Amino acid sequence: MHPYAPPPQPPAALCPARGPLPVPGLVLSLTLPGDPRSAAVGRRAVAASLAAYGLHSFAWPVTHAVTELIAVTAALTPARDLYLSLRHRADALRLVLWDQHPRHPDPDTLALCSVRRRHALWLLSAVVDDWGGEWGVTDGPPPHQGIKSWATLPR
Repeated sequence: MHPYAPPPQPPAALCPARGPLPVPGLVLSLTLPGDPRSAAVGRRAVAASLAAYGLHSFAWPVTHAVTELIAVTAALTPARDLYLSLRHRADALRLVLWDQHPRHPDPDTLALCSVRRRHALWLLSAVVDDWGGEWGVTDGPPPHQGIKSWATLPR
């Protein structure tokens, strides 16, 4: 083989078809380390999933939203795993990020922490509002501990 020749192509059975996947609805779930660098990993995974499912129109708002959610959450709850979920249903994308932020026993500290988190997510708020979606932050329902941050973006 000539040293500048392209590598041989693998059999067609081993290559995924180009274009959107035939499976209805995107479902992506992954666990990331509680580190600000995980924002880049989450953004790339989400962008690749959107492209694979032919959901290119969601790329701008969703990659911005996932980057903000992961970066802010990793800063507020460092060194604890984050759980990312992305689903496409009924022509809308739902992005959920669970973290393991401990519940504060003092009501004043709990309120301050909640305000601080919502203020830190100002860019997420701007992107989601501009796209006509919704977002929020809530405590995990018992027996779960931690915080669930979410965003829903319509097409």
